[in-house]
Amino acid sequence: MAERWGIDLGGTKIEAAVIDEAMKPLARRRIATEAEHGYTHILGRIRQLVELVAFETGIPLPGVVGIGTPGSYDDRSGVLKNSNTVCLNGRDLKHDLEAVLGLDVLIDNDANCFALAESLLGAGSAHMRKETNVAFGIILGTGVGGGIVFHRNALHGAHGIAGEWGHNELIADGEACYCGRKGCVETVISGPALERHYRKLTGEAMTLDRIAASAAIDSAARETIDRLIFYFGKALASVINILDPDICILGGGVGRIDALYSAEAVRSIERHLFNSELRIPLLKPLLGDSAGVFGAALLQTIR
Repeated sequence: MAERWGIDLGGTKIEAAVIDEAMKPLARRRIATEAEHGYTHILGRIRQLVELVAFETGIPLPGVVGIGTPGSYDDRSGVLKNSNTVCLNGRDLKHDLEAVLGLDVLIDNDANCFALAESLLGAGSAHMRKETNVAFGIILGTGVGGGIVFHRNALHGAHGIAGEWGHNELIADGEACYCGRKGCVETVISGPALERHYRKLTGEAMTLDRIAASAAIDSAARETIDRLIFYFGKALASVINILDPDICILGGGVGRIDALYSAEAVRSIERHLFNSELRIPLLKPLLGDSAGVFGAALLQTIR
């Protein structure tokens, strides 16, 4: 049996999974990232997790491991960039992990890993569209990202930023973004951005789940969800106008909000779409919040 190992490096948690040739999980384990302690500490946490899984399962360490990361690894410069876990930026994560783990490392953006897993194993596979050649996997959570799967492979592009719709300008001279620009999609429809908007309206802090659940009885919550639907439609239509994918799969905490799959959301997209109607489905993910780690393990299969 040829097991495949994947690691999903997130801002708050690191998950490892081992899957078999049929892509069935043999083991899964999570630990806290503890990113506040810095880059070297994160490397050590990844090593601890890999060794822990090997010890607990008795599955021998592989020769190669796939890892999904926030941001993208630039093969030309040999550094990670555009990560909202900012201590990773400017670091050669691939080289440093290979040194720490003693293994070969395949590295890709976490949104690409999500898109791969959901299009090949999850929602895209279940949808069974024979004409599905292009899938756009959307991350709507603490940050906003995306991955493009074209004929079973993740697209990276000349700059390694294919699918990164979260840092297109959505509101001119809007809220400052960690990337150094203003008004990015991420500053408008990410989970924290929506929570900030509700707090601005009410002076009260409320989680996004509660905001969504209260929208029928709370006018500020309704306004916050309406804002999400409006700007989600405007932002996504711009992507569809250029990419014209066969399916869109929504992931992340914001992606769980039912209003994004409503007729109202479709109309919001259509207002900005260069077509009279939206003809593709908006799909909920089927792999839960472990899609990224399965996608990381898939890197060993598709390359």
